[in-house]
Amino acid sequence: MSRRIVIEPVTRLEGHAKITVQLDDAGQVRSARFHVTEFRGFEKICEGRPFHEMPGLMSRICGICPVSHVLASSKAGDMLLGVEIPPAATKQRRLVNYAQVLQSHALSFFHLSSPDLLLGMDSPPEKRNIFGLMEQDREFLRSGIRLRQFGQQIIELVGGKRIHPGWSGPGGVHERFTTRQRDEIVKWIPESIESIGIALDRLKSVLDSFREEVAHMGNFPSLFLATVNEEGGLEYYDGVIRITDGSGNTIAEALDPHRFYTYLGEASESYSFMKFPFYQPFGYPQGHYRVGPLARLNVAKFAGTYHADREMREFKQRGEGAVCQSFHFHLARLIEMLHCTERIEELMEDPELFEEAIQAKASLNRREGVGSCEAPRGTLFHRYWVDKDGLMTKADLLIATAQNNQAMNLSVEQTARRFLDAEPDQGMLNRLEAAIRCYDPCLSCSTHALGRMPLVVDVTGPAGEPVRQIRRET
Repeated sequence: MSRRIVIEPVTRLEGHAKITVQLDDAGQVRSARFHVTEFRGFEKICEGRPFHEMPGLMSRICGICPVSHVLASSKAGDMLLGVEIPPAATKQRRLVNYAQVLQSHALSFFHLSSPDLLLGMDSPPEKRNIFGLMEQDREFLRSGIRLRQFGQQIIELVGGKRIHPGWSGPGGVHERFTTRQRDEIVKWIPESIESIGIALDRLKSVLDSFREEVAHMGNFPSLFLATVNEEGGLEYYDGVIRITDGSGNTIAEALDPHRFYTYLGEASESYSFMKFPFYQPFGYPQGHYRVGPLARLNVAKFAGTYHADREMREFKQRGEGAVCQSFHFHLARLIEMLHCTERIEELMEDPELFEEAIQAKASLNRREGVGSCEAPRGTLFHRYWVDKDGLMTKADLLIATAQNNQAMNLSVEQTARRFLDAEPDQGMLNRLEAAIRCYDPCLSCSTHALGRMPLVVDVTGPAGEPVRQIRRET
């Protein structure tokens, strides 16, 4: 008798989604899908607004990574003005972007995924959370909280507030960086580097106990897309797009991010509100690709900072040509956190960061502008059209999480085929969710309510009659 297993909502991620698994008459997985059930419509909301307002408005898209949307929007505004912003403004934007990657990755690793990684996929659900982790290792969890606090502290110091900062806009930034801000930031750096090193050692020490998950929880060849600098190094704020394949071969080099729409397309599926982006020359679905920490470390030739370069060289040895195991998103995040902290330390010694000129003055000079940057979850694109008065007529936002959509669906199906049977237990169901957590998707791109999210799995017969229900409180 065929059955359908539904996990709704998927827990320990940002936003709301569900997973459905269809079993055949023999109890084998026929199909598995990841459904994003939210719709928000920010592209429509911005129509008719002055483009100068866009960074502040776009920061409201996400409460976890608002800086990414502020920066992509500001850069689109720079293009509408037709200006090159002062070096101090660029350095300040870079600083806050590094801080955002640091705090977002800390949230993903320590709060959302470490209960699975350090307590075990099969640990009791009532213990498999940050409170259970706190009972086992309070200091480790505290270090993760402190790392996130460090990133948020920088965002607040420079951007004015931790959530939805609006300090950057078309033409530059609004306030100079000061020595007081530098002194506050510098004192956090040694602790941050030490804590990330401990987390890296801890994760690498337990990876051997997850060999099945590494091999079967999103392990497949795909394209990888990320921003790199002129030398091919790791880059988050500015640069060119590079695409590689699952064997490490370069598919496309030095693509202009301002023209992303000429080589990236978006497909739709009836079961999800989220689009399915793809690399146009390969078509859909063959042209699906992954973005984010795993992609950036695969695509970049080097990190460019001492400690991160050492970790990155070791990381690349985990794959043949490319690291295709989605489970290693977790390791890639920690390496990026180390890299961002090292870059923050470098910027604190950069005299350009403190210069007076922080704003390029200009009027509207173009009717279309594109901005891009690397968000914690991957490459982000904003494309704007304005009328002669500078009012928004249209916007196209290609969000990082959407670019991982096809990969997340493939990961869920591969995980289900390996770990699920007709009578699923809690550990099996948790692995389906953990496959999605590897990508740390931000599904709603907004702030989230606190509370306990229940998991209910209904097993039904071919006519829809209830067969069994599994309930879990998290």
